[in-house]
Amino acid sequence: MENVLVAGANGTTGKKVVNLLKSSQYFNPIAMVRKKSQLAQFESEGITTVLGDLEKDITHTVQDIDRILFAAGSGGKKVKEVDQEGAKKLMDAGKSVNLKKFVMLSSMGAENPEKATELKAYLEAKHNADEYLKETGLNYAIVRPGALTDEVETGKIKLGTDLNERGSISRADVAQTLVRALHDNMANKKVFEILEGDTLIGKAMHAVED
Repeated sequence: MENVLVAGANGTTGKKVVNLLKSSQYFNPIAMVRKKSQLAQFESEGITTVLGDLEKDITHTVQDIDRILFAAGSGGKKVKEVDQEGAKKLMDAGKSVNLKKFVMLSSMGAENPEKATELKAYLEAKHNADEYLKETGLNYAIVRPGALTDEVETGKIKLGTDLNERGSISRADVAQTLVRALHDNMANKKVFEILEGDTLIGKAMHAVED
């Protein structure tokens, strides 16, 4: 079992990721949370936790970590400090431990943030973090979903490197895609977009298989 550090484990999508990893036969989730008050909910389920604030030193969070899944976000309040610089900080920490893969939850529109009519600062931060990740030398997968919803999981998506359309997708289906992207034979050094669709996630991801 490989240890996967989930940054943003207390978030809506992050919690779904942790639950999926908990039932995985390949991965063991390590929930990274910012506040001590957030530890108990994971520890009560037997999930290993680590305290880490993306605005501070986080080098301790990557000890014995094999892979990192970044699902953290500032909710628009500190996009540069958390979504951009916090992500970079975790990438740098990952480089020091011979990380096998870094999976980034990005956003549709992050490729060309200058074209955005809304959320421009957020998309710029995600863009800068994504570009930094590409240059780190780490193995990575960058997943860019459309607008996130709380709809039920469908197990189906539409996937492409440039879908050239707007749309939404459930957090549950995004979580499934992120976890699949952790695997060695999937989406290595790839960037792709996802929306709700009609293709089973496993089949759709053949497009980014290695």
